[in-house]
Amino acid sequence: MAERSTKPYLIRAIHEWCSDSNLTPYISVRVDANTRVPMEYVKNGEIVLNVGYDATHRLTIGNDLIQFSARFNGVSRECSIPVAAVLGIFARENGQGLLFPPATAPAEAAAPAAGTGSDTPTSPTNGGKPKLQVIK
Repeated sequence: MAERSTKPYLIRAIHEWCSDSNLTPYISVRVDANTRVPMEYVKNGEIVLNVGYDATHRLTIGNDLIQFSARFNGVSRECSIPVAAVLGIFARENGQGLLFPPATAPAEAAAPAAGTGSDTPTSPTNGGKPKLQVIK
């Protein structure tokens, strides 16, 4: 059985904490092909959205998807955000919240194993910090 991610539970918890504390919950989202948000507000592949109850209608924070409708420049728009695309959730007023570590794609996770047999060192030589190289 696959282990459940804690991410949607943490998003709901911080959202509830913000609401109970009269703070405004914002989420930072990495936009990809599965993310439905107004693209004209996306900058550098990311968007920050107010997900407070006053700013959204029919807000649902599920285990896989965050869905709501909201007004952007006076026009109601439907938003659908995969939980995996959420980079963090925080209170606008004080910045408190959670940032999530970036998800590693399966191909990226397998990359170090593919490099065995090459002349790249297997242990870091720069003070214990990993070093990335582009090999062509």
